[in-house]
Amino acid sequence: MRHGKKVNHLGRTDSHRKAMLANMATSLIKHKRITTTLAKAKALRTYVEPLITKSKNDTTHSRRTVFAYLKDKDAVSILFREISEKVASRPGGYTRIIKLENRLGDNAEMAFIELVDYNEIYGKTAQTEKKSTRRRGSAKKKATPTTESKEAKAEKAGDDLTIVEGIGPKIAEVLAAAGIATYAELAKTDAEKVKEILTEAGSNFNTADPTTWAEQAQLAADGKFEELEKLKAELDGGKKVDE
Repeated sequence: MRHGKKVNHLGRTDSHRKAMLANMATSLIKHKRITTTLAKAKALRTYVEPLITKSKNDTTHSRRTVFAYLKDKDAVSILFREISEKVASRPGGYTRIIKLENRLGDNAEMAFIELVDYNEIYGKTAQTEKKSTRRRGSAKKKATPTTESKEAKAEKAGDDLTIVEGIGPKIAEVLAAAGIATYAELAKTDAEKVKEILTEAGSNFNTADPTTWAEQAQLAADGKFEELEKLKAELDGGKKVDE
């Protein structure tokens, strides 16, 4: 029986597992996004996020501690020089895991893991859409600043719901459109109501399981990000896995 044994050994010895996670963490720090199996992505998240937290305190001791895990000077310098400044205002939840289609051949569950603050794809599309609307029609130049300021305030007022296990950028947009844009609002919304919202949004979201989203959102709203990470490590796409 595996009661209480939460560590996924990934079918490897302890030394092999540590070496693999160190290499994956180095690749994630250098490239900001990597594609791997879902199990490895979850193991990598619990491995790399404490190192990112450690990088916020730029001391010789912190650098030596992180280097003992990564064993790569370039990755350590990028982490302390660049990434630590990017995530300085984020209290936790530095990475995001999004599921992909199963791998051909062995049907393994695939996913990509990325640093949340380096998500350039969704950020660039949003900016290009706003720029295109500004250039159309010179007569509406006075009206656009007010609408942009309202949109900017709305974006600042909302939280990053994608740190909740099972919520990707598309689902976050659907929830925001339905008036659920903060952790507190999601925590107050029951799973059945969220399921109705996703069903109305389209069949693409039918596979989402919001049973634990309210619990995760409440932890995020209370600032208990360490407890949130422990809970997410026990989940599979936002759903609790039976032992």
